Amino acid sequence: MTKIEALRKYFGHAAFRPAQEVLIDALLAGRDALGIMPTGAGKSVCYQIPAILLGGITLVVSPLISLMKDQVAALKQAGIPGAYINSSLTVPQHAEVLRRAAAGRYKIIYIAPERLGTEAFLEFAREAPIALVAVDEAHCVSQWGQDFRPSYLKIPGFIEALPERPALGAFTATATAEVKSDILRLLNMRDPTCLTTGFDRQNLYFEVAKPKSKQAFFLQCIANRAGKCGIVYCATRKTVDSICGELQKHGVAAARYHAGLEDEERRQSQEDFVSGKAKVMVATNAFGMGIDKPDVRFVFHYNMPKNMESYYQEAGRAGRDGKPSDCILMFSSDDIKTAEFLIRRTGKNEELSEREQKIVQRRDFERLDKMTRYCETESCLRAYMLRYFGEKRGKKCGNCGNCRRRKRAPGS
Repeated sequence: MTKIEALRKYFGHAAFRPAQEVLIDALLAGRDALGIMPTGAGKSVCYQIPAILLGGITLVVSPLISLMKDQVAALKQAGIPGAYINSSLTVPQHAEVLRRAAAGRYKIIYIAPERLGTEAFLEFAREAPIALVAVDEAHCVSQWGQDFRPSYLKIPGFIEALPERPALGAFTATATAEVKSDILRLLNMRDPTCLTTGFDRQNLYFEVAKPKSKQAFFLQCIANRAGKCGIVYCATRKTVDSICGELQKHGVAAARYHAGLEDEERRQSQEDFVSGKAKVMVATNAFGMGIDKPDVRFVFHYNMPKNMESYYQEAGRAGRDGKPSDCILMFSSDDIKTAEFLIRRTGKNEELSEREQKIVQRRDFERLDKMTRYCETESCLRAYMLRYFGEKRGKKCGNCGNCRRRKRAPGS
């Protein structure tokens, strides 16, 4: 089977998207590869196609249990045997996955980074034909990244413990120059094929709104987009519940999603949104990873996110089909206080020393400052965002709220 045949058979696509083929070819040739590709660019296909075509097993290191479950469910639906290993499994379930994997039942295994160093998994891995290790959300390896996970630092040691070194792929949607450098260095990538597809999604319209009444402005925005599919991100669970209730009161088919809900409600909400039964999903940042819904016409942020990386990734869930879509952030000074509170409240990470905790928190506040400047700038929003990720851009894009306002201004 060729790579294009695999793409058609398992994913229903006739051709690869930009950059996918380059990264796939590198991994199939046994070469390391780093892909920095925006949300919706098809990162998972870059390691799933090699996983199908290569002999042996592909391990996918992933930080999120919910994402692993969604990805494995999608693989099974496509006819690709896969499994996951994380803290949601009981001891007997974990043992059963390893038994089936040793018997050659799976092509792809998603695994939490913390599980790589366990004796049971190491014993399995030393005997298993591991052809590829793919690191999803690779920015988690860097202290400069927005979601540093010390357990990601164990990945190189795990690879070194294997009798033969597999190809190593690393993928992320958001990486500044510092984070990219860290990924290459900390994962010990060898002569990798590196590809950044660019962060400019020209079909997305960006705007920062500063309304006197967020709720009134928001409800009008929703009314103007009646029948269209969208996501509304809120900073807290309480706000999610309130906004979802308000939308339902106004006759909008809305669902909610956050970590405080029962698993069944979260599953049903996600299913309703993907199927189109619920037109609007109101959620915290717990929602969205692995959701491949192409017709999301708007992403509203009811509150300012804590950093540009999160904002870009969440807003990027709009317009995956390439059609014009709106990304509107509703900003108030209270958002800064909420974000500062959430940063300070972040639980102590036992894997970090006190000094490391302070470094990570300081960088969180630095990223919050950059996010706040985005909300307060009067210059082109797209140019600001692209500069943040290291891309040069002209002073005006013509497709953001600030550029349109300047165009309308008398004498401009």
